Amino acid sequence: MKILKTEFARGVIGNDYSTGDGFPQIAFLGRSNSGKSSVINSLTGKKNFVKSSKVPGKTLEANFFRMNDSFYLVDFPGYGYARRSIADRNRMVKRIFWYLEFSNIRPKAVFLVIDANVGLTKLDWEMLQIVKKNNHKIIIIANKADKLAKAKRAEKISSIIQEAQGLQILEYSAKTDEGKDELSNIIASFL
Repeated sequence: MKILKTEFARGVIGNDYSTGDGFPQIAFLGRSNSGKSSVINSLTGKKNFVKSSKVPGKTLEANFFRMNDSFYLVDFPGYGYARRSIADRNRMVKRIFWYLEFSNIRPKAVFLVIDANVGLTKLDWEMLQIVKKNNHKIIIIANKADKLAKAKRAEKISSIIQEAQGLQILEYSAKTDEGKDELSNIIASFL
């Protein structure tokens, strides 16, 4: 699947995730600084389509991007940034939980972007549990794989695969577009 048309549709701070047109949704989650925005930019082929900040944790809303006039890519704020107040961090996580648990929206798939150098953190595990509990399809994108030396990369990815307990892992590099075609095909398979 090629993404030929992209447009920002709306930003949501509350709990109304409906779009009114019935197009399916694909959700992207990840810790602050995991490279989630960069993955989306790589996927769309537009370098600055999704704004990424040098200051992690800046985004406060769920951004809806209409793709090919046929589906939405929903980019949630990064969670876990330490310099935010605990109240702000909790609000962001609650919005994601609301979307996954209580909204009337059922995303076709949830992609969890992690930093391949870091692996799955405690916060990532908490997010995975809520996704699994609500029977959403989930794929883990191990971004920044290009930053690992070959020997270290094989070891780190193997460790992530073991930790993920059977979940699909996609090695990715937003910098080199490694994994882009596979990610496109995975998304297409859900639509």
